[in-house]
Amino acid sequence: MQSHRTGIRLLYWLTLLSGMFECLCFAGVVFGYASLVFVLKEDGYFSQLCVVDPDRNGTTTVKDCTSQDEKFALVFTIASFLNNFMNLFSGILFDYFGTMVTRLLAICLYTTGTLLVTISNAMSSILLFPALSCIAVGGMLLLMTNLQVGNLFATHRSTIITLYSGAFDSSSAVFLIIKYYTYGLKCGKSNSYNVEQNMTEEGLTFTGKPRCRMNKPKDETDLNPSGEVASFRSCVLSWFFLWQLLWLSIMQLRHYLFIGTLNPMLIRLAQNDANLVSRYTNAFALTQLCGVLCSPWNGLILDRHKGKPRSPGETEREADLRSSLLSLFLTALQCLLFSLCASIPSLPLQYFTFVLQVINRSFIYGGNAAFINIAFPACHFGKLYGLVMSMSAVISLLQYPCFALIRGPLGGDPFYVDIALTLITLVVFIHPLFVFIHCKKIAQHRRK
Repeated sequence: MQSHRTGIRLLYWLTLLSGMFECLCFAGVVFGYASLVFVLKEDGYFSQLCVVDPDRNGTTTVKDCTSQDEKFALVFTIASFLNNFMNLFSGILFDYFGTMVTRLLAICLYTTGTLLVTISNAMSSILLFPALSCIAVGGMLLLMTNLQVGNLFATHRSTIITLYSGAFDSSSAVFLIIKYYTYGLKCGKSNSYNVEQNMTEEGLTFTGKPRCRMNKPKDETDLNPSGEVASFRSCVLSWFFLWQLLWLSIMQLRHYLFIGTLNPMLIRLAQNDANLVSRYTNAFALTQLCGVLCSPWNGLILDRHKGKPRSPGETEREADLRSSLLSLFLTALQCLLFSLCASIPSLPLQYFTFVLQVINRSFIYGGNAAFINIAFPACHFGKLYGLVMSMSAVISLLQYPCFALIRGPLGGDPFYVDIALTLITLVVFIHPLFVFIHCKKIAQHRRK
């Protein structure tokens, strides 16, 4: 019996490590887009959109590539939108058909995207639209299936979920390698694994297809006053879901706009110094590697109460919600500071902005997955995670009109847009406040 348990634990750890490798190398590479744009511009992608205009004195000419920048921004806007929007259908697919079917779809999409990038060139720049979209959607599917590994380690569930999300962020540094060794990466098979078979130890069951576990104490599913497992509809119509959606959407929009406009912003601040732009682009890509180091801190914050005695009458879910308060607040505070720094037109300050950006991104996505896992029944995780990501993707489409506003009426200066987004960021503090009030009401009710 002991050897059987040891063997299962070893399998759990191998699953954890292989999933970590997969997320770190493949899942979120699309968010290293700033490094890829630098390479694509050198290779002449969308270069036909650049025009040569005389300067104000009429003595020399300058190359205006505003339209080229807009096209690259549109590629990222569509890819990042589909990265989240398709999660609704992916979540339904995952909940009903399990891990194997979802992973097969992920591999097909990812392979298609990388092949399209391989055969594309300056004459077929249009292929970047389907290529980046397939890579984005396929990578997100890989992350979704790997997040379930957290259920294998009950006392460290949130830590593992945030660790995987951090690996997802760090994988964006893969495009930095492409920047130095263009098209030098060799195609290889991703480390995939199959955990479809039931593995049971000490009450833990993981089938790759989450089920509503009716053997849980009923008071742990108090989203439903009757003590039964809450329905999907009631979860979607809850205040928890609404505030979580706004919390994610606003911060995600801020990050997407920053990533999508990073290259033209650096060009403007560096006064068209290509070497300086390359240096800051490298710095941004290198900081993305640190996402996997930052994300576990959020998991430790979420899991800090595990193994400690709970208050009399307090359920595990209530303890998890109370523990999530600090995570939600710190994530909102980080985003506010990041947005403020990004709004200041100082090139050296952007180093600090890059650091805040990677820390905040690792907290956002890990915290989002962990909160949905905490606040709602496990059998609805795929659908709810997919729905919140899909709806946030619709809001993220606002990045393109923002970019058009910056490049058009604002003359390339994003200051007013940045200030507006910074003020909107204040809304995200409502979510931790609502969770705090909810936990306080539950505690007061328990004392009566």
